[in-house]
Amino acid sequence: MKAVDVVATAFRNAFRSRLRTSLTVLAIFIGAFTLSLTNGLGTGINRYIDDTVASVGVDDVLTVTVTDDAFPTEGPAEYDPDQIEADGPPGATTTALTDDDLETVAGVDGVLAVEPVKAITTDYVQYDGGDRYQLGVAQFVPGMRAELASGRQVDLDAPGPELVLPEGHVEPLGLGTPVDAVGRTVVLAVTDGTGTQVTTEATVVGVAEPGVLSMGGAIPNDALAGTLYDLQTTGAPAAQAARYASASVTFDASAGPEAQQALVDRLADAGYTASTLEDQLGTLTSVIDAIVLVLNGFAVIALVAAGIGIVNTLFMAVQERTREVGLMKAMGLSSTRVFSLFSIEAVVIGLVGSALGVLAAIGVGQVVGGISGNLLPDLPGLTLIAFEPVTVAVVVLGVMGIAFLAGTLPALRAARQDPISSLRYE
Repeated sequence: MKAVDVVATAFRNAFRSRLRTSLTVLAIFIGAFTLSLTNGLGTGINRYIDDTVASVGVDDVLTVTVTDDAFPTEGPAEYDPDQIEADGPPGATTTALTDDDLETVAGVDGVLAVEPVKAITTDYVQYDGGDRYQLGVAQFVPGMRAELASGRQVDLDAPGPELVLPEGHVEPLGLGTPVDAVGRTVVLAVTDGTGTQVTTEATVVGVAEPGVLSMGGAIPNDALAGTLYDLQTTGAPAAQAARYASASVTFDASAGPEAQQALVDRLADAGYTASTLEDQLGTLTSVIDAIVLVLNGFAVIALVAAGIGIVNTLFMAVQERTREVGLMKAMGLSSTRVFSLFSIEAVVIGLVGSALGVLAAIGVGQVVGGISGNLLPDLPGLTLIAFEPVTVAVVVLGVMGIAFLAGTLPALRAARQDPISSLRYE
């Protein structure tokens, strides 16, 4: 029997017992479907994060903070007058950067420029004497770009105060549509160092769609950020005003990743921790990958159970076709061909189950992708479940590999049968 004949026979024999084989295929289908869907979920979210990093457009800026060598794992932290509120979860603190720190960082080889990140806390935003609404101010560095619904990006060098307003504030403030909001003047209020609430005005030059930057609030230009910070620190002790949670360091990104890592190492030697925006979002990616890995574990358990089903199916097939196997061996079919015959049957079952599971997962992904915009309106451009050809192929081939391994024992049993004893089998 030629190799082609062995494959063709295996395809026919795989579904001789349709009900038993169909149930085994169903078990494989469930595992392959779950595995494909969880991988697609991880791919979709990670792709959105990568696209967000690319759209923000900053690859030559490091966020630098003072390295905290010791932080208690149990009990309250000891008071440190140099600790200030940090960006992150409520209650998070970091050692403040001072003007001396900024000079030290500026002197590190490879640093082109240093700008302190000034924390600004606004009380409210108001338009034309209307209702007042809370509004945060996003941290913004040169090179960042927000996804705009209308208008333009802020001009960091413009002498007048400008801001890009989050789209969610447009209608409540009474600005009409995002297009109508461009060019309007809004009032921003802050509380100064004496506890007095003071206000300033800014021109809306753009409206930002929901995204990573706009989640932080309005995006100011340097003139507006400077004005708000000066108003906020008026009356505060000079030493307290010159304290920053972090600083933005500009470097030459074209020098390559090795030069960037060397700069990070030099800053670390000087006592500072440096990270890019991609590094910071990479933490989120790691969490997503961990969740996907756990979900994939359940899918693998389903596939192992399906593999046991394949073993059972083929053992029964070998028993039912004992005389047939004996006849084939008596007619000269080698043990290797017999082994191949039953192994290929297992692979065929794995192929059918995995292909159907992957196709079903892709179909579900298309449906979810179509409605993800309604489910997550604050994340435009997110394809919740996305598939890559390589990943799909790996899932199919992996399931086929599991099926082959599961079919090894029944195939070996068939290959080792004695033709005389098999022909006598009743």
